[in-house]
Amino acid sequence: MRIVLGVGGGIAAYKVASLLRLFTEAGHNVTVIPTEASTRFVGTATWEALSGNPVSNSVFDDVHQVNHVRLGHEADLVVIAPATADLLAKAATGQAGDLLTNTLLMAHGPVLFAPAMHTEMWQHAATRANVETLRSRGAAVLEPATGRLTGADSGPGRLPEPEAIFDAAMALLQGPSDFQLPLAGRTVTISAGGTREPLDPVRFLGNRSSGKQGVALAVAARNAGASVRLLAAHMEVPPPAGVDVVQVETALQLRKAALAAAADSDAVIMSAAVADFRPAEVSDTKIKKRDDTADPVITLVRNPDILQELVELRNGTAGQKQQLIVGFAAETGDSDGGVLAHAQAKLQRKGCDLLVVNHVGTDKVFGQDTNSVVILARAGSEPQEASGTKTEVSAAIISRIGYELNSVSPRA
Repeated sequence: MRIVLGVGGGIAAYKVASLLRLFTEAGHNVTVIPTEASTRFVGTATWEALSGNPVSNSVFDDVHQVNHVRLGHEADLVVIAPATADLLAKAATGQAGDLLTNTLLMAHGPVLFAPAMHTEMWQHAATRANVETLRSRGAAVLEPATGRLTGADSGPGRLPEPEAIFDAAMALLQGPSDFQLPLAGRTVTISAGGTREPLDPVRFLGNRSSGKQGVALAVAARNAGASVRLLAAHMEVPPPAGVDVVQVETALQLRKAALAAAADSDAVIMSAAVADFRPAEVSDTKIKKRDDTADPVITLVRNPDILQELVELRNGTAGQKQQLIVGFAAETGDSDGGVLAHAQAKLQRKGCDLLVVNHVGTDKVFGQDTNSVVILARAGSEPQEASGTKTEVSAAIISRIGYELNSVSPRA
């Protein structure tokens, strides 16, 4: 296949050398068209050496071949990486100031954009409008990855990994109609963070959850094409862009929000760390520590089992049998059994479709950037392990959810 690889003027241009290598090793004939700005990051000699083809960014080179028309006409696929905010704007408005933008206007085959820019640029209304314009015209625009950017800050805006861009490009070569994000058109509700149960106006019962895993799940679901609703309890990280956020504090508030959100959700992922108990009484004033009074006694009562209620609601409502419900279990082993034994019993007791199991401890999972989980299925399939960064674990979980939702076999 003939691929035109357009390289935008961003520092992520160096990663595109790996993408080019993936294309050539797969047997594709690649013509690289770098923008003038991109050559300040990676020179044309690199692209020529890796592609085996001459490289130019001027419409005045090899005029007799009419490259500004020919390259777009002959290309089976055009890939733009990194697709900077500037390149997205030029493509959306039909500008033709150099060889690459001319080629985009002449492209007859599918076009794939892999954005990379600073978070504020990606979230700017102008960039979002340009992305929607390109998508409405049939172009495939990937969501950028989330992580460390050029400076000290992090957020959405990283160039997707070369392997992810390559996979998307290969799907487009199979036919644009075959290119579909696994959760496109789906609505996914995700709870994240830890609930807090007040004792008085200044104190509460809480837990160690940071919300990092829930936020990573929201990003992965958004990137998979879903419309995402994030039920955010206390979190140490900000919610991601491009999702609807519902703020909650207590387990009762989370229950109300989750039951309401579930009504139109294709999948509900309960990853929040929900308090099992709450104080039976909440003092209107700060509980004082006085030498002339006895130590206070705090009586706890059970919080409702939100996950089990969601399953009962799904099972008792006509038309919702295909809704997927995913629970999370933060488990520790004890004298009665190991982590997986407790998790298997919980899965059967709760009745959810998938249960994501963490082995937790004071230095495990909570607040960390990495995670290791086992995904259990009520249908009885083999346990699935996933480990790595919370972003990588979330990608595995969302991939499994997409598989379950798109499976032709109805769930029991």
